[in-house]
Amino acid sequence: MKLEEVIKDFKFHCKFEKNLSNKTLDAYTIDLNQFEQFKDYKNLDINEFDKHKLKDYVQSLYELDFKAKTIKRKVAVLKAFFTYLEFDEIILVSPFRKMRISIKEPTTLPKTMELKEIVKILKFLYKIKESFNDKNLYSYKAIVRDIAVIEILFSTGMRVSELCNIKLNNINLQAGIIKIKGKGDKERIIQICDNEAKKVLKEYFELFSEQIKKTKCFLINRLDKQISEQSVRLMIKKYQKISGIDKHITPHMFRHSFATLLLEEGVDVRYIQHMLGHSSISTTQIYTKVNMKQQTKILNSKHPRKGLIFVNE
Repeated sequence: MKLEEVIKDFKFHCKFEKNLSNKTLDAYTIDLNQFEQFKDYKNLDINEFDKHKLKDYVQSLYELDFKAKTIKRKVAVLKAFFTYLEFDEIILVSPFRKMRISIKEPTTLPKTMELKEIVKILKFLYKIKESFNDKNLYSYKAIVRDIAVIEILFSTGMRVSELCNIKLNNINLQAGIIKIKGKGDKERIIQICDNEAKKVLKEYFELFSEQIKKTKCFLINRLDKQISEQSVRLMIKKYQKISGIDKHITPHMFRHSFATLLLEEGVDVRYIQHMLGHSSISTTQIYTKVNMKQQTKILNSKHPRKGLIFVNE
């Protein structure tokens, strides 16, 4: 069997047997297509693949200057592919069993915003909102929508993809509860407790209720369609600039700030893990490395050196 043929079988397996999300399937397709195209591998018989061919391919990924994280993902997809072939007895043994691949990712700490920067953006937006006399103008409705977007990001720490995919039946405005569908279609529930945030979400719904009920999407754009991730990124970039913040801000930075600010308040990292939807605690623990404010506070107030005087006794 040719590589091209067994890859089609693997995609079928991923979609209908493993029930992977569309986003994951798209990523698998990109990575497997790249593997097929390397040295015209797609025309080779699947049994011709050995560790030497796979090493050549992995080396080519480094030569293309992919980031370590990207290479790690592409190799993981290939491992899953060859494991499937071995399990289905299409090949005798996966070539990866005879390989030792260690791809080390550089540790990059999440970029966050300070609380005062988040406050500055929200204060700026609420000030614009209060300046309107005519609440029937679309520009007023749009600013309420934009505030709702940022309030949700800051209140929940959800990913921008999760934000854009909130459906009408996923949110209970009275209770402030949102059901989030995360990576791998895993669901979690998080609550918005701040009254001001809930108030602006209710106002947003009242202003756009007809369009929301029609599309079934909670956050919509000016064309009455589901808001896009790119629209949210551009929106935040716009307000970062006009509110006078000299820092490049992304939607994901609200997620990072959500986690670090909760840590500063002494919230257990396992609760934060659940709220962020991380499968592994190790992913959440990276936020403990950026939590310098809490560390400084503890050392200033709790360290046994505090108050000890050794001169002029």
